[in-house]
Amino acid sequence: MVEQGLVSKGPTIIGNDVWLGAGVRILDGVRIGDGAIVGGGAVVTTDIAPETIVAGIPAREIGRRR
Repeated sequence: MVEQGLVSKGPTIIGNDVWLGAGVRILDGVRIGDGAIVGGGAVVTTDIAPETIVAGIPAREIGRRR
């Protein structure tokens, strides 16, 4: 994979009670915190804090759950 320029950034970790909308894309090595919500069609390129609501391309914070 290194010869092709593809290098893993580590495991993708999805916390507990996370909601993922339809068609969500999550890049390699991203951590999604407990209770986060990811809107449909979003592309998650960076870590998401717990209880955060994100949407868009790239995914951006649009609110908090609590």
